[in-house]
Amino acid sequence: MNERIFRILEFDKIIQLLSSEAATSLGKDLCMTLKPSTELDEVNHMQAETDEARTIIRLNESIPLGGISDIRPSVKRSTIGGILAAEECLDVANTIYGGRQVKRFMEKLDESLPILSNLNEQIYPLRDLETQIKSCIDDHGHVMDSASVKLRSIRSSIRTFESRLRDKLDNYTKTKSNMLSDAIITIRNDRYVLPVKQEYRGAIGGIVHDQSTSGATLFMEPKAVVDLNNQLQEAKANEQTEIERILRMLTEQIANHETYLLDNVTVLAQIDFIFARAKLASNMKASLPMINQDGYIKMQQARHPLIPSDEVVANDIELGKGYTAIVITGPNTGGKTVTLKMVGICTLMAQSGLQIPALDGCEMALFEHVFADIGDEQSIEQNLSTFSSHMTNIVNIMNKVDHQSLVLFDELGAGTDPQEGAALAMSILDNAISKGARVIATTHYPELKAYGYNRDNVVNASVEFNVETLEPTYRLLIGVPGRSNAFDISKRLGLSDAIIEQAKSHIGIDSKNVENMIASLEQSKKQAEKEYEEAHQVLEESEKLHRDLKNEWNRFNEVRETLYKKAEEKAEKALQKARDEAALIVEEIKNMKTESAFKEHEWIEAKKLLDDAKPNLVKKKNKEEKNVNTKEESLQPGDEIILLTVNQQGTVLEKVSDDEYLVQVGIMKAKVKRNDLKRVKQTRKQQPTRPLATVKGNSYHVKTELDLRGQRYEDAIWQLEKYIDDTVLAGYEKVSIIHGKGTGALRKGVQEFATKHPNIKSYRAGSSGEGGSGVTVLELR
Repeated sequence: MNERIFRILEFDKIIQLLSSEAATSLGKDLCMTLKPSTELDEVNHMQAETDEARTIIRLNESIPLGGISDIRPSVKRSTIGGILAAEECLDVANTIYGGRQVKRFMEKLDESLPILSNLNEQIYPLRDLETQIKSCIDDHGHVMDSASVKLRSIRSSIRTFESRLRDKLDNYTKTKSNMLSDAIITIRNDRYVLPVKQEYRGAIGGIVHDQSTSGATLFMEPKAVVDLNNQLQEAKANEQTEIERILRMLTEQIANHETYLLDNVTVLAQIDFIFARAKLASNMKASLPMINQDGYIKMQQARHPLIPSDEVVANDIELGKGYTAIVITGPNTGGKTVTLKMVGICTLMAQSGLQIPALDGCEMALFEHVFADIGDEQSIEQNLSTFSSHMTNIVNIMNKVDHQSLVLFDELGAGTDPQEGAALAMSILDNAISKGARVIATTHYPELKAYGYNRDNVVNASVEFNVETLEPTYRLLIGVPGRSNAFDISKRLGLSDAIIEQAKSHIGIDSKNVENMIASLEQSKKQAEKEYEEAHQVLEESEKLHRDLKNEWNRFNEVRETLYKKAEEKAEKALQKARDEAALIVEEIKNMKTESAFKEHEWIEAKKLLDDAKPNLVKKKNKEEKNVNTKEESLQPGDEIILLTVNQQGTVLEKVSDDEYLVQVGIMKAKVKRNDLKRVKQTRKQQPTRPLATVKGNSYHVKTELDLRGQRYEDAIWQLEKYIDDTVLAGYEKVSIIHGKGTGALRKGVQEFATKHPNIKSYRAGSSGEGGSGVTVLELR
């Protein structure tokens, strides 16, 4: 690729935009030297760099690159014996500080940025060198008094001499003001002097250092201050010597860190360069292209990067699969050249590590060469010299073109006889295509409109023109050749129908057929695009519905699995509890057998505990219900059913086969067997039946404790009285009444009841193991 291509495709303007995004002179230098690469690995690496920096920009983060300078010349000079100025040393310190700020910024990011992180690791902090420089030189580039003890002493003496000089000279301005042209103290040749009138030269006495243009005023150093001036000059000379010593010391330290400093500068320049590319991509709303070596270009809603965003028209471009050449036909003023340049400049940008202004998912090919013959044929007089100029360029292109080339022809064959130009254009295209190059050509020759239909690797295209508004829309139509709109435009502008019809009669049959074919293609393409949009919308809605159903089904399965798991855990706990209780009961029974006295009520209580040890689980009725369902009649659409496998209610949608139905349970539709379904019967609400009175004998089981907590006083006493009767019938000797602690009212009532009841022998409060004061133990007669 040569500079001419960059100029024709305006790549140099892209470089200018890129350079303006750089924050340092180092980054700007790298931007200005950017060229497209032809190495796939290098291009992919540069694109990855840009995308990582773009990620940081998307997070609204701004990398701090302030204070960084190009210190390479100063560092180099420090290594060859030169002494750096204070400003140069300060630039070194500021660059070290800027690098450390960048390093700290990158380390704080949480994103995975392997390339930038690797660069960041190559930055050396060099805090000691920065501190040493900053302790000697202030922010304005002046060596400070604190740089050394000797410098502080020298500057103190300088201020003393200057003060004494001014005091003496002030005395002259007060006592001999009539001899002075002006009552001021000034400096000549670095010495303090007075402006003395010419006629008083002898009266003042001293050394003349200068005179005014007219010669009326002499700038004299009075004899009385000569010694002080000499002392001041000597002190200043000492000051300069000490400053040079300090700067020499700092320069030596900088030279000792040459490698680290130069490495830092190189890394910081690269980081600034990467972020400049990312900022440009962000401003252009560009996207990361996939790079291939197959000559395949695919861009959706691609825009020319140099046209303002509120004016540019986005277009879809695809080249390299199915066809390797695009011939854009149609009249001038339609934007064909803009499309041509847009493909070329986006190719150069992609190969330079720059993102391209198109939607995500774009693909760009890697080309060894990009050739272009582009000129504004509308503003150039059509003559032999123009044709010769273009043909010279085309000859150079054809001598170099190969299968790794992108060739852009604008108005191919223009500038000569139309028939010869069209024939020459077709021949040039055939030759370029046969070499495997990717070709995009524009032309307004009608002979090339049918060219794409006669070539396997060529597709026609055109730029849409709105006949109603008489303006181009700049919308590219792939697959549709351009047609002349001269008759339509003329009619819209008011040309009579008679003239237009007569003009049409002069056109050959073939041309008319081609124009009719093009019009039909345009109509078909518009209809196809409309139908495609509608189909795409339906597809998106279907995919959304499918995703929603899938999510609901997954959620249903998760809930079902959770319920199953909880049921299993509950069953396991119940079984374990039953095992523990059964073991306890068996042990008690064994103990009872060994005792000499066997009490009936204790046996009854143990038996009851053994019965209660069975786990209280919900019995599954699916099998029984399935057997019942086999005897039921077939279901009808709309019947309410229960899906036994999940125990959920639903509705029958349709009968699929004799033994299979399509049902809907919630949002889920499923095909299930008849045996898995149970019809929901609508039964009348039955009247509640009154319970029959029963008589309980002494064999009726009564617990050995009664819980009265939470009951009203009257209800508790009534229940207690009934309980005592039952326990006496059961033959119990001792029972426990649980009344809780609370306010003590219920406990007091129970104990008063115990003192009055004839079947209660005595009562006492429960022990610590029996419930304490919350329980009263009764002994029965």
